[in-house]
Amino acid sequence: MQKNKFSFRVRYGETDQMGVVYYGNYAQYLEIGRVEWLRSLGFSYKSMEESGIMLPVISLQIDFKKPATYDEQITVITKLKKLPSVRIEFDFEIWNEQDQLLISANTVLVFMDMNTKRPIKCPDYILDRIVSS
Repeated sequence: MQKNKFSFRVRYGETDQMGVVYYGNYAQYLEIGRVEWLRSLGFSYKSMEESGIMLPVISLQIDFKKPATYDEQITVITKLKKLPSVRIEFDFEIWNEQDQLLISANTVLVFMDMNTKRPIKCPDYILDRIVSS
């Protein structure tokens, strides 16, 4: 399935007094991974919202292995788990510069019409791009 990698350095404000990434920040890292995955297909999350579609998270699971630390370069690997329908599911891994696995994670999101607040199926233009990639 479709996979994307995105790397960046951990910023000071993302860490706690011990110099390790505060656990709540990993959800933001996963969001960056999803947004960059979508961008790699040629779409932006912003354009989806402008067309009336949002993707709220309905499930988040993180398995912490090792902590990320301040100024460490980390890589978020985002992988589409299966072809989306109403739901879209991603598996993630975050690795550090020493090629150590820091976390593995999974998120499930739902395509939702912003006006009706009702679930909808994945737009065909996204499915078509996934299948053709």
